[in-house]
Amino acid sequence: MEMEITAKTIDLVLLVDDNDTDNFISKRIIEITRFAKRVEVKSSGKGALDYLKEHQNNPENIPNIIFLDINMPIVDGFVFLYEFEKFNELVRSKCKVIILSSSDNKRDIDKIVNNNHVIKFITKPLTEIALDEIRLNNI
Repeated sequence: MEMEITAKTIDLVLLVDDNDTDNFISKRIIEITRFAKRVEVKSSGKGALDYLKEHQNNPENIPNIIFLDINMPIVDGFVFLYEFEKFNELVRSKCKVIILSSSDNKRDIDKIVNNNHVIKFITKPLTEIALDEIRLNNI
């Protein structure tokens, strides 16, 4: 018997964080709560941009949600979002970016939440409550 898929089913989540422990915790909570069918993990902003470039014309490999850390070496969250603007409409319209950061720097938060693609800011660690909120808001 096939499982009924609701509108809220998320096919693919992309986790972008240079901290392996945070990625492990976030991936486990997403799996345990069945928040998404698949989780891709990239440990750098560049890795995430490369992934999107590689799959930009393949809708099933474009994430519905990107959990993005702000503070990463070389390609941080700000650079990622700047580069993200250059992607085609398919990528930009399908991906919703949620900032998942331990930063409480108000200037960083204000700067990043004013980005058109950022729909939410969550303070680490990712929790079941935060995922439920995303689900309830039908993001």
